Amino acid sequence: MIRILQQDNRATKAIFAVVIGAAIITMVITLVPGIFDNGAANNPSIYATVRTPGWLGRITGDSTAIKSEDVQRAAQQQMQQQQLPDFYLQFVMSRAGQLEVERAVLAHEADHLGLRVSDDDLRHYLQNGPYAQYLFPGGKFIGQEQYINFVESAFHLPITQFESEVKSDIELQRLQALVTGGVSVSDSAVRAQYLQTGTKVKFDYAVISAADIKTTINPSDAELQAFFKANATHYANAIPETRKIAFISFDSSNLPSGQAQVSDADAQAYYNAHLDQYKTPEQVKTRHILITVPKGADAKTDAAAKAKAEDVLKQVKAGGNFAALAKKYSDDPGSKDQGGELPMIATSSLDPAYGQAAMALNPGQTSGLVRSSFGYHIIQTEAKDTAHVKTFAEVKPSIVVQLQTQKSAGAAQSYAAQLAAEARKDGLAKTAAAHKLHVITTDYVAKTGIIPSLADSTSLLAAAFDAAKGAAPETASTGEGYAIFQVEDIQAAHAPDFASYKSHILDDYRAQKTPELLNAQLIKLSDRAKVLNDLHKAAAEMKIEVKSSDLVGRDAQVTDIGALSGAASVVFTMPKGAISGPINEGVNGAVIQLTDKQQPSADDIAKNFDVTKQKLLGQQRQEAFSVFVDSLMNRYEKAGAIIYSKKKADLPLGN
Repeated sequence: MIRILQQDNRATKAIFAVVIGAAIITMVITLVPGIFDNGAANNPSIYATVRTPGWLGRITGDSTAIKSEDVQRAAQQQMQQQQLPDFYLQFVMSRAGQLEVERAVLAHEADHLGLRVSDDDLRHYLQNGPYAQYLFPGGKFIGQEQYINFVESAFHLPITQFESEVKSDIELQRLQALVTGGVSVSDSAVRAQYLQTGTKVKFDYAVISAADIKTTINPSDAELQAFFKANATHYANAIPETRKIAFISFDSSNLPSGQAQVSDADAQAYYNAHLDQYKTPEQVKTRHILITVPKGADAKTDAAAKAKAEDVLKQVKAGGNFAALAKKYSDDPGSKDQGGELPMIATSSLDPAYGQAAMALNPGQTSGLVRSSFGYHIIQTEAKDTAHVKTFAEVKPSIVVQLQTQKSAGAAQSYAAQLAAEARKDGLAKTAAAHKLHVITTDYVAKTGIIPSLADSTSLLAAAFDAAKGAAPETASTGEGYAIFQVEDIQAAHAPDFASYKSHILDDYRAQKTPELLNAQLIKLSDRAKVLNDLHKAAAEMKIEVKSSDLVGRDAQVTDIGALSGAASVVFTMPKGAISGPINEGVNGAVIQLTDKQQPSADDIAKNFDVTKQKLLGQQRQEAFSVFVDSLMNRYEKAGAIIYSKKKADLPLGN
């Protein structure tokens, strides 16, 4: 090696220089953590960054930044859709963030495998996928303007973001198809699956209610005191922290400037600056009767649907009640029960043929047959409105109210800041007297309590429990105005005394003992029923009612037992006449005796074979893809290819 380097050979030395340089770069990458992180780990606006695993990903900078605001937006959408309370937000944000990270990792893997989606792929998907009936009715594109209107009204997204998200979805679908393409299920597995899911049972059951058990638990004071003492840690902070708060408050009626005034010029200026808000698109309110024609139907099917529609049209023209005929014949599940009535809808959101025909009618008129991408319609127009901009006179009252609200809100905020500044200087009492307001001092109140004199005390209490005793006055919204408050005293969370908390201790004692006693009663009933080989006799001895189920499958709900997919699913494994052990769902417990069991026949299995196979195949593909995702996430995490922001715990919890 030394001799080679001593030779005057430039090519040889250049090769070694490259090798040594690469080694140095590798050492730097390996030994200097975060050198190519671009500060993402300390950027609070970035939730996480995903890059290609390995040293190549560090050098090339091929990475995807997941924005904190996008995670928060996704979490808030989930909160709204599921109608969850505010305190779930942090948990939902964590889950939403993890899903966004998984999606980015999958996108990286799909790109690596050459599955990237082109503009041509997107066009083909839109023309032939689930949006085709809206964007390409009858195979003809609705036009760029209507396309944009459809996306904005249906998805509330700009067109570029919609197309980007659709591309991402297609790419992930391709990846999933690639990963799970080799998954298959055997015919025997399909038969076994349907044999299990298609089995139906009928049974008698005796129910013991946890609520009934609870009422029988009546401990002595000595037993309750022993329980209280044994669970001292649990009760250490049972009485929550409370605070005494002094405050002055005002609403719009107390503003020194009085009611906010809005001039005609102010209203006109707002109208001129916001004309887009007052644009009314062409829209129509209709009733219709739809006779559907399946997509891709042959001429014979189309002709049959048209003949049926023509027959209904004859009945309409003969004076038949349109609403009654819609209820009887229409194939539109969303409107038939309302007599075919649809709300006022922008024609840009309707099938073009439907919208054009509806607008061509005057209110009260009925169309002939109208062929749309859904089938044949008979349309009755009830009201219509051409596209126009509402006049200033039409919207002036609402503009005045809006501007008054804005001006009052600004004045109230300024007044609150002024009062707070005076209170910090002169104290609450002197400030209140100077402005003809009154100081109110609460009793000791918990953070979750209410202050009766305020419309909404939530914000004030939240702020007061973050403030120090005797700290300078602060402001908080009260729903109708503002309060300037100060914390006068704090009582720390503490354990209650036995006498004052006895009813709560009794509830806790009963809650702890009930499951144990319920299970004991169920065991007694089950054992006795098995000895007698008769649930009815055993239940009668214990004065418990016996009920009977219908012939039901695994997806059934049975009164007092609930879903048969839970603990009661054991009934499907029992032979006829057998008696179960305790089935304890917490709220109620039961013992079951099977009276009938019907398994699907060979013909039933054959009839449902294809549907069962597709369902089972879908389940196994989903399981296979989940394993793939877990393995992929583990590889990226071990390679340090997922960089979470160190400040993600400080993400805002919403406004």
